[in-house]
Amino acid sequence: MAAERQPKTVLCLGNPGSEYAMTRHNVAWWLADRLAERYDLGRFRQRGLGGVARGSIERVDSQVVKPLTYMNRSGRLLEGLDEVTGFDMNRDLLVVVDDVALEPGRSRFRPGGSAGGHNGLKSIQAVLGTTEYPRLRIGVGSVPPGHEQVDWVLSTPSREDRGLILERIDVLVECVGVWVVEGIEAAMNRCNN
Repeated sequence: MAAERQPKTVLCLGNPGSEYAMTRHNVAWWLADRLAERYDLGRFRQRGLGGVARGSIERVDSQVVKPLTYMNRSGRLLEGLDEVTGFDMNRDLLVVVDDVALEPGRSRFRPGGSAGGHNGLKSIQAVLGTTEYPRLRIGVGSVPPGHEQVDWVLSTPSREDRGLILERIDVLVECVGVWVVEGIEAAMNRCNN
């Protein structure tokens, strides 16, 4: 008997609370909201340690998740994932994060890799025990000289940077659909810029 297929999970890292809503560190949540709107997934409802919107993305059972833990504890949401029958993290999980190594308006799908100093990814990798899981990195711009990274990612982007990020998020909504249907390689080939 074949294992039951689990829904595609798009895990969008960010910090809970209105004070963080418009910060660089929460651009993945901006994408989560656009995905829920575009694919008519409904409201995010609290389930355990996350807000979850479920439904169909490109006719595939899917869920978009916003962890309700702070960024550096994002991995807690994935505890026990290895015990879920039919779940394949290389096929069924996409982690979405902000990235200071990419300029606003840029993004990268990757099949795996290091945390690159990102505390949310460090937390996930500690729980999963691997660096090999699909991710989507959304550029928020490099830290200016004289600034601390934590202060930079917890600040609001300029109007120009916000516009570039939102334009890219509009494209990424469709790119997540590519990932859901065709996988990480197709998303990389068609959507990395």
